[in-house]
Amino acid sequence: MAIHSEHPAAFAAEYLQRLPQQIRQSRYFTNNNLNRDFVGTRGFSVVFQRQGLPRLAAAFPFFVPFLDRVLRPDCNGFYLNPLQLEQGSRVDPHIDRSLRAYCMDVVPPLFVSVMYVEVPAAMQGGELVLCRGRRQLARIRPATNLLVGFDGDLTHSVDRVTSKGARLSLVCEQYLLTEEELEQVPVYAVETRARSY
Repeated sequence: MAIHSEHPAAFAAEYLQRLPQQIRQSRYFTNNNLNRDFVGTRGFSVVFQRQGLPRLAAAFPFFVPFLDRVLRPDCNGFYLNPLQLEQGSRVDPHIDRSLRAYCMDVVPPLFVSVMYVEVPAAMQGGELVLCRGRRQLARIRPATNLLVGFDGDLTHSVDRVTSKGARLSLVCEQYLLTEEELEQVPVYAVETRARSY
């Protein structure tokens, strides 16, 4: 079974036309709230359970087409974040466990979905690298409207961006939580470093 998938031209052009502006104009969008592996990145995060989807859709209607496409029926806890990398940004090797802030012993997500919202045509660097242990399994060059999915227990990183311009993606970690774990995770919550919103 494939450990990752790539789907070019995943969404209608009309959807992507306004999405970058809608994300960047959000009052939550600022220096990232993610951990130290995310160097020089911007964004914010939304934690939610399936029952929190209506609240998310009301607050961020522009995320709905993406979520309609990627959310797996066998998952019940989710961590969604727009992620912007600019010249000098990188993401160091890690395995996603973003729900650990709520549930310390949470296992890695079952699946991770990444949609590249906007990628400069002349961008240098910024490749997504997937590894199992020390063995590199894939190196994915981002492109606008490319949808990537991969097993959530893979170590992954993003190479340093060496050119000008901003690379914007949507990332959704999808978890299969036990009832006990699910009780510790918010039905819906926004995480951001924005000082006022």
